[in-house]
Amino acid sequence: MLRIFEDRHRQFWILHSLGWLGFALVAFLGSLFQEMRDAYLLVVALDAYAGWLLTIPLRYFYQRIRSWHPVALIATVLLASLVTAACWSVIKNFNYWEIYRHGFRPKDWLQYLEQTPVAFYVMLSWSGLYFGVRYYQSLQQEKQKLLTASNKAHEAQLKMLRYQLNPHFLFNTLNAISTLVMLGEADTANKMLSRLSDFLRYSLYKDPIKKVALSQEIHAAALYLEIEKVRFSERLTIEYDIAENTEVALVPSLILQPLVENAIKYAVARQATGGLIAIKARKFGHDLLIEVADNGPGMPIDAGLPKENSGLGLVNTRERLAALYDKNFSLVLTHNQPQGVKVNIRIPFEVEETNEEHS
Repeated sequence: MLRIFEDRHRQFWILHSLGWLGFALVAFLGSLFQEMRDAYLLVVALDAYAGWLLTIPLRYFYQRIRSWHPVALIATVLLASLVTAACWSVIKNFNYWEIYRHGFRPKDWLQYLEQTPVAFYVMLSWSGLYFGVRYYQSLQQEKQKLLTASNKAHEAQLKMLRYQLNPHFLFNTLNAISTLVMLGEADTANKMLSRLSDFLRYSLYKDPIKKVALSQEIHAAALYLEIEKVRFSERLTIEYDIAENTEVALVPSLILQPLVENAIKYAVARQATGGLIAIKARKFGHDLLIEVADNGPGMPIDAGLPKENSGLGLVNTRERLAALYDKNFSLVLTHNQPQGVKVNIRIPFEVEETNEEHS
């Protein structure tokens, strides 16, 4: 039974038909108290069927205008309900006079519109129910997207923690710090311990389902890269090109981590001379563009994804973005020039409400 309502199109037709069937039933029961003749049952049926037909175009009209400004939307809905109510009033009076009163003709044609106020109330109620159901459906869809995004984010966080807490990662980091102490570079060792502490604290306590400012994500990526820089020394070069107007943009937390981590693993670590990692961010219209590029050996690419299972984590990242932004995003892997790969992400440019005036 629940599967019937999973399809929103089918759900509309079921609720639409049940609503007008209910109207016909109430109208018929009301006629019993007024001691109407049996012929009135046919009038009620025709009135309900006419209402059923007239409100179908309203559905498609409302689908086109539902994104309008609230004031314009309300005014248009009131006008559309009034026009539909007037048409329905004419049909209702015609049915009543032709069938129940055997072809009676009123002297004034305006009498055909005399039931418009009552019909307007019915049409306005139908419109309100339509938008109410649409809002409820959208709310449920957003909740589902949020749950999906939460699951993907936690999966990404667990995968990241497995690497962050990997004995090799900690061993290499602590060994580098120990070497710095032995060489008498205590200040540098203290800085590395501080970066390691901050990085682990960010990864452990930052809620992966919430969006954070891009500046925070860049800071976390910088902590991670500075730790890796101790391991690779001069072999790792890092470049940042972050436009100032993008720093307040909201992005999914931990979204850069798998991209930077894999650039280290598949680009820098595989070259004797090391490599370059460049992180860029730009605002383009209503979108935020993020790019993570390297100058590594590269890899075969097909339709924006690696041909082989090279562990780039792009599939997981793409699924997180899809859960959060539906179809309003893109994530593409392309060849970098003269060599290497780059990952381009496009998401809606969003800021905190308190920051909107400054954006």
